[in-house]
Amino acid sequence: MDKEYSRRVFFKRCFQQVVGGSALLAGSMFLGGCQSGEDSSPDQADPLDVDSCDDLSKVSEAELKKRKGFGYVEETPIPDKKCENCNLYIPPKEGQACGGCILFEGPVFEEGYCTYWAPQET
Repeated sequence: MDKEYSRRVFFKRCFQQVVGGSALLAGSMFLGGCQSGEDSSPDQADPLDVDSCDDLSKVSEAELKKRKGFGYVEETPIPDKKCENCNLYIPPKEGQACGGCILFEGPVFEEGYCTYWAPQET
């Protein structure tokens, strides 16, 4: 009977640890999700807030590599496939000269193209 009792106690304690750890993890994820999502630091520049779509001065080196990896070009080689009619394109906001892309940061030409072009859903 000692073995059964100690086994029961062992599993009960394990269960309590798992439940407690899960609650802690869920709580931290919840609190992390409560952030506004906007960084109020003044040196956090919007990479789409540029005068020209070829101004990449606000784009990090890592994002420039990512753009290159996706095969982004400023002018499409395929007339029917351009950023403007791609499902991944982010149209420019009011007052912005350029749109963006959900795959990488930085300004995107409407006439641009990358190898991940996806037709817009109609």
